[in-house]
Amino acid sequence: MTVTEARWQPPLAGSDTAALRSVLLDQRREAANKLAFDRMTAAGADFVDVRPASEAVGLDKGTFLHAGPPLDWERASGPMKGALIGAMLFEGMADTPEEAEAKLAAGEGITLEPCHHRDAVGPMAGVVSPSMWMYELHDPVHDNRSWCSLNEGLGKVLRYGAYGPEVIERLQWMNSVLGPLLQQAIRKAERIDIKAIVAQMLQMGDEGHNRNRAGSLMLLRELLPNLITADGSPSDIAEAVRFSGANEHFFLNLGMPACKLATLAAHGIPGSSIVTTMARNGTDFGIRVSGTGEQWFTGPANTPEGLFLGSYGPEDANPDIGDSAITETGGIGGVAMAAAPAIVKFVGGDVPFALQATQRMYAITQGEHPAYQIPILEFRGTPTGIDVTKVVRTGILPQINTGMAGRVAGVGQVGAGLVNPPEECFTAALTALAATS
Repeated sequence: MTVTEARWQPPLAGSDTAALRSVLLDQRREAANKLAFDRMTAAGADFVDVRPASEAVGLDKGTFLHAGPPLDWERASGPMKGALIGAMLFEGMADTPEEAEAKLAAGEGITLEPCHHRDAVGPMAGVVSPSMWMYELHDPVHDNRSWCSLNEGLGKVLRYGAYGPEVIERLQWMNSVLGPLLQQAIRKAERIDIKAIVAQMLQMGDEGHNRNRAGSLMLLRELLPNLITADGSPSDIAEAVRFSGANEHFFLNLGMPACKLATLAAHGIPGSSIVTTMARNGTDFGIRVSGTGEQWFTGPANTPEGLFLGSYGPEDANPDIGDSAITETGGIGGVAMAAAPAIVKFVGGDVPFALQATQRMYAITQGEHPAYQIPILEFRGTPTGIDVTKVVRTGILPQINTGMAGRVAGVGQVGAGLVNPPEECFTAALTALAATS
């Protein structure tokens, strides 16, 4: 008797077999998913400008963008509340953290809105206020635009929920010095091809979410000629170059909107079961799907498991937070960990895990990205286009690697780790897809 081993695991718990059957039999699905994949992988990502959020995305005083699906103050986590408090202080809408918290709790004259609702993305808490400067990217293929705030570096920073004097001072310097200098540099260059940098960094040991060393250096190389000749004092230019060069996540805030442009191109296709948004606000994890429009499907955000800074431990970590899972949605980050085995030194796990994580992702995605390739896997394209039906059928959840914010407002970063979305996001999306088939 011959015995053949088969790789199989049960579908997601709570999945509706009738809904799954209905979606799988939808005659639109195959062509719609192919179109979504083709648009996603064809999308361009040109870095074209740096502007204040009030200009870039039309933010008015009192409106704050945040990461993840919609959220109100009462349900906000510690790091989200900390980042909002910091933004209030930065905008001069409060003189003390206590005053900021009271005004946010009252809600008068304050609007909270997801970054994704303005085609923007924000790392970790993702809080953006009108005065903050943002990168602007353009997709010349589909004529879409996306935006992201500037990266503050690691440690006690606003995006991790810190709001002390050093955080506000850094943001003020970024507004008065760094933003204007970067604006001059990119406007002189006219455009920098971010998609090309992503393709190169994957072959240089980065995966584009928590490892961006090569990407950051390539970006700085492109910016330097115009940055050092910008209209500014030599000391300001030197500090801008030093700050950018010392920040290993300098590139992340450009890689994220590049991935957002890819998923924007794939969004809104009737019958498509391809995921076009994965985002977390520190309380909820939410996804959106091409064929169901702007509807969010949410579940409780899981807490990452990984490595901690200093004396911090698992009890200090907040549940998953940030829009940076747009990288995994676009075919890099955690789904491309095989390209960056050294990432395990930052997020945990080991090298075999990094390789296996990527190999598992091919089972739940539409195809292999033609431009983003992984050398160790014989230059296979990264697994791209997460398919709700494949996630439900296989029980395999997308792999995300991420930073960890402290659970208490004001603490900042406590570590980095690995996490998966909650299952109910995908089972709920499947039910909604079935209703459209």
